[in-house]
Amino acid sequence: MKFAEIGRFYAITKTFLKYGLDELVPYEHLPLGSRFGRKALFWIENEYPEMALPERCRLALQELGPVYIKLGQMLSTRRDLLPPEFAEQLALLQDQVKPFCGELAIEQIERYLGDKVENIFDDFDVTPLASASIAQVHTATLKQDGRAVVVKVIRPGIGQVIQADVQLMKLLAQIVAKYAPEADRLRPVEVVEEYEKTIIDELDLMREGANAIQLRRNFEGSKELYVPEIYSDYCTHKVLVMERIYGIPVSDIAALEAQGTNMKLLAERGVETFFAQVFRDSFFHADMHPGNVFVSREHPEDPMWIGIDCGIVGTLNKEDQRYLAENFLAFFNRDYRKVAQLHVDSGWVPIETKVEEFEFAIRAVCEPIFEKPLSEISFGHVLLNLFNTARRFNMKVQPQLVLLQKTLLYIEGLGRQLYPQLDLWKTAKPFLEKWMTEQVGPKSVINAVKDKAPFWAEKLPEFPELIYDGLKQFRNQQHQLNKMQQAFQQHSRNMAKSRFWGILGGALLVAGAVLYGEQDTLAKVAAVLGALSCVKAYLHTAKE
Repeated sequence: MKFAEIGRFYAITKTFLKYGLDELVPYEHLPLGSRFGRKALFWIENEYPEMALPERCRLALQELGPVYIKLGQMLSTRRDLLPPEFAEQLALLQDQVKPFCGELAIEQIERYLGDKVENIFDDFDVTPLASASIAQVHTATLKQDGRAVVVKVIRPGIGQVIQADVQLMKLLAQIVAKYAPEADRLRPVEVVEEYEKTIIDELDLMREGANAIQLRRNFEGSKELYVPEIYSDYCTHKVLVMERIYGIPVSDIAALEAQGTNMKLLAERGVETFFAQVFRDSFFHADMHPGNVFVSREHPEDPMWIGIDCGIVGTLNKEDQRYLAENFLAFFNRDYRKVAQLHVDSGWVPIETKVEEFEFAIRAVCEPIFEKPLSEISFGHVLLNLFNTARRFNMKVQPQLVLLQKTLLYIEGLGRQLYPQLDLWKTAKPFLEKWMTEQVGPKSVINAVKDKAPFWAEKLPEFPELIYDGLKQFRNQQHQLNKMQQAFQQHSRNMAKSRFWGILGGALLVAGAVLYGEQDTLAKVAAVLGALSCVKAYLHTAKE
């Protein structure tokens, strides 16, 4: 390691020891050299012994800075790996980072757009509108047509910082994997590798822009969700220019109530929008925390959501969509047997799982929940309990389902914050039933025909030739089959002859042996004939 990396490693380790995070690796599992080094190199003890370990973990990551804060945020969504108390504490991490110099932001923008800021924008505000760990945004207007925009620019040098910190994370993860008692379940090395991929993707603003364009297209003309326009001509991997929105932050309940927002309708539309993204489009915004969600100021009686920051999106294939919808509906109907069977059929749990045992485990977890009124039941936590139960049956980690679970928890939390009486089950069930009907009913056949019609129309002129080639191929195959049957029949006849001559030869040899003492000449004749018959049988067999 370089000197700077060694210094950073020392600072990270000291912070971990300051908050007593060495408790994650029990003392008796630490090698003797590590125990000595703790005293000799750091001379530091846990400064917060009165705090619970999960809280100390959150504070340590917060002190280490943006890269570790984002790690904690990502870990908070991996409730399939972490104990609940750790996940809840890490979910409290706020990505509030000191902005970098506005003049430096201008330098970066000019560098990546290849022109002076004043040639592209008017009224560029040097003071950032908001700042996060990877990027910050500034307001401006486009010189070309005067449209109000926000300009998002990646922090200078953040890529190198992330790479250096991720390498150190991998080293620490390897240590934890070697000595922590629950390393097999927690899989620290794999978690860090997953985090590396996620955060590297967030460094590419072209990816974020493409996601936003797709999401906007999916909800074109919708009254439920608005996605700001991306101005692709001014976007690079390090700079993103998008339409500026003037919505109310969804967390500002007082402002929403002051303008007379229909909170019940807003909450229900949030749920409907989420399920539309998941099941209708199979493309959902997977980072719907309050900082990324606003409410339009227009038509408060008919409210519209506004979604920004599409750096993280999730997708589901057709099989996952179908199984997930059937799982939800089975839960609505408390059909735990079907829930268990669906998990096995989908491959989410091993095929050898005993469905009866799995069903009993699901029932034991869910029945007490369903004793409450549906409006008081958290759909997201029911899903979480299901995944935790399935984990005991060696359920494979499904990354797309983890993203879905996180987003559902966000959506439900926002909905209940806006309208505490929100019955997510009542809102979601009709949507899912309608979707399932469209997937398996007559309408699905009609839709499939519509989808395939252009392809069939394109191939229609080729049909006669394809039919002719198919018939010709069928005749050739039939001819080959006939030849194979004839060859098999001839082989059977030859084998029958071989058996006949072998049996005859053996019989004559036996007869020659019996007659040997009485009629020497006759015995010799029989023996010779028997030998010839055996040779003939051998030649038949060798030929075959």
